Amino acid sequence: MIGFDTFWLFLLTSIALALAPGPDILFVITQGVTRGAKAAVTLACGLSSGVIVHTALAALGVSVIFKTSSTAFFILKIIGAAYLFYLAFQTFVHRNELVRVENKKDRKSLSAKKLFIRGFFMNVLNPKVILFFLALFPQFVKEQNGLVAFQMAQLGAIFMLSTLGVFIVVGTLADKASKTLMNNPKFAKFANILTSCIFAAIAVKLAFSQA
Repeated sequence: MIGFDTFWLFLLTSIALALAPGPDILFVITQGVTRGAKAAVTLACGLSSGVIVHTALAALGVSVIFKTSSTAFFILKIIGAAYLFYLAFQTFVHRNELVRVENKKDRKSLSAKKLFIRGFFMNVLNPKVILFFLALFPQFVKEQNGLVAFQMAQLGAIFMLSTLGVFIVVGTLADKASKTLMNNPKFAKFANILTSCIFAAIAVKLAFSQA
């Protein structure tokens, strides 16, 4: 069991990291702007749920493979980059569609399942997150506090919930700030193009990242 001091220190660290500029929070903001708070929250849940996979890999030591094997790291980052390029292409193709809709018929076309899965895979397919977990979590694990794997699981739960909370707040605020702007078709088109460029830029950065 992790100590009380460790809990608060790790919680503050997790919140600070969630707020730091990066792909995940940027995705949440763009969804809040273009699709609204519900979409942002759904995407946030998908992104945060990916933490479960990374925590399990780190706790079991499997993720060490990606730190020591350049081939494994290369394969995973290429898959992640390809997925982001696919999202960039899809967003650009549908750039003229108004993503903020009000009638029930159009709402059904915005699949919560797809948004959740998108967020999940964007997180899981990022090899940098795996290395981040390997670097961060051991700093808060102490042998005298019991089973290491259990401590890692606790830290993973804290990180997931704190990140989810931050993303929900940020996505909701983005929604409220953009409602007036999204009533303008030109702005909606611009937002889609910008989102597509963001996906592509992060895909390029991921593709050329080094372990």
